[in-house]
Amino acid sequence: MKEIMKILAVFSFLLVFSTTANAQDPAFSQFYANPLYLNPAFAGAFNGGCPQTTLNYRDQWPGIGRTYVTTAASYDQHFNSLGGGIGILVMNDRSGDGNIMTNAVSLMYSYHLEVNRKFSVKAGFEASYRMLNLDWSELTFGDMIDPKYGFIYPTQEDIVNNPNKVSYPDFSAGFIGYSENLFFGFAAHHLTQPNQGFISESQLPTKLTAHIGANIPLSRYRNSVTTISPNFLYQKQQDFQQFNYGVYVNRGPIVGGLWARHSVKNVDSFILMVGLIQDAFKFGYSYDITLSNLKNSNTLGAHELSFTLFMPCRSRSKSFNTISCPSF
Repeated sequence: MKEIMKILAVFSFLLVFSTTANAQDPAFSQFYANPLYLNPAFAGAFNGGCPQTTLNYRDQWPGIGRTYVTTAASYDQHFNSLGGGIGILVMNDRSGDGNIMTNAVSLMYSYHLEVNRKFSVKAGFEASYRMLNLDWSELTFGDMIDPKYGFIYPTQEDIVNNPNKVSYPDFSAGFIGYSENLFFGFAAHHLTQPNQGFISESQLPTKLTAHIGANIPLSRYRNSVTTISPNFLYQKQQDFQQFNYGVYVNRGPIVGGLWARHSVKNVDSFILMVGLIQDAFKFGYSYDITLSNLKNSNTLGAHELSFTLFMPCRSRSKSFNTISCPSF
């Protein structure tokens, strides 16, 4: 009886992972280190409008078999002739040790409007193409379970003839407003709620994002300024809601951050971050400490790395107000 209960517990655990992976987009703890993924309006908003290339890597819950691994690469810059920024984002997400793989390519444009000398807005639009792959042979089904020995039987499910690829276009939009020390924004992803089902129809729910923060100078020592930046992020996708709130402290080239992430009912994780900012690049590392019920499953939290290369402008970019949101 105990063996049966253990098997059912494991099966339910994997089922929860599978359902969650389909219902929600991947989440980055260093959300401002992957700005194009957070909000398409960020295209061309950083590095004084000059080109920048960003790489992101996230390994969530490696203690249970690399269940979620997400990588991203992006490029963006401001173009005077277009009156805004252009960006491209490429992402890969592996769920269930590669059982479900999602690849996406996104192009975005963000129009820049300087309302006055102290306040600017940017409005962005994103067009994406997403491709999902499912390895049916790596999945487990109820008819494979033996009450004593576990998963030992071959399944009778028709996994050979089931489709294993789904692809579709996807569209998103967003805007940001910012002054010297305050910034806020809103984004809506998956506006058309495309069908991503392999067998039956399964719509990808629209994801809503709202973010706001401030950049407060505290003190100046020699040529460096110490700043503190409180931030709040809210995301909603179907019935799932998530809150992120915390603070960054920047002293010279060193950035430290700590914040919490939780849903409406449960605390999910506590996040620690450290980063280094130089003239030519920035690098960040963060670790998610699991606080939810999964903490007893030895998940080993989540590790996340980010790297951005700042490149000079080939031609002099038109001067505009620089956004003061955090680097990570």
